[in-house]
Amino acid sequence: MPGSDSGSAQTGRNSGTPVALITGAARRVGAEVARTLHQAGINLALHYRRSKGPAQALADELHASRPDSVFLVSGNLLELDIIPALIEDTVAHFGRLDYLINNASSFYPTPIGEISPAHWDDLIGTNLRAPLFLAQAAAPHLRRSHGAIVNMVDIHADRPLKDHSVYVIAKAGVAMLTRSLARELGPEVRCNGIAPGAILWPENGLSDADRQQMLDHIPLARRGDPADIASTMLFLLRDADYISGQVLAVDGGRSVVS
Repeated sequence: MPGSDSGSAQTGRNSGTPVALITGAARRVGAEVARTLHQAGINLALHYRRSKGPAQALADELHASRPDSVFLVSGNLLELDIIPALIEDTVAHFGRLDYLINNASSFYPTPIGEISPAHWDDLIGTNLRAPLFLAQAAAPHLRRSHGAIVNMVDIHADRPLKDHSVYVIAKAGVAMLTRSLARELGPEVRCNGIAPGAILWPENGLSDADRQQMLDHIPLARRGDPADIASTMLFLLRDADYISGQVLAVDGGRSVVS
């Protein structure tokens, strides 16, 4: 079962305030998405796996501006048994669920000749399997609220990244999952995806030469910012009432360069 921290009184329960569950929300892009949605008046269930300290710090930061608006849930998304509980704990706390953001992801190279079953299970499990089963568990609640799902895809779902075969296979699956969910869950629920380009450099590092080569292929000639993803997320959730089944590239134009 996932862990949770209910915080103080459940003032958001059964209120008209929309609720979003964000996986992998404690750090990097997930944390920026959380700040942006929270500023827009959305209550949040923030999922984390290992980053308890950053998750609690983020919750404290957000509670300082709007008390009782954030709920922490934890768990390993590779363990399918916990996924229904993540959804149910969120609904039990807030009384509703309007938005599901499948942000959590594993990313690392798997060169051909070195791929193991463990690599496959981890990369497929976090990037593709978990979003599917989260969407399935959330679907009844999202139908009731006429909500939305946004999946984090990747521009490399269409443009293979050398030495990352398993990761790009998973993200290609997420792109099709996005389209499939839009058809399966409509008309009550919209589902879209965001395909980031160079937003944050990978934590496992890139050489200066590799970074410059990447920037040379971006028409806007610069790296993006987590705020670019967060503002797109808010648009797709709140303002895009007639958009479903789409994967929107947020990449400075990189995906149009051969």
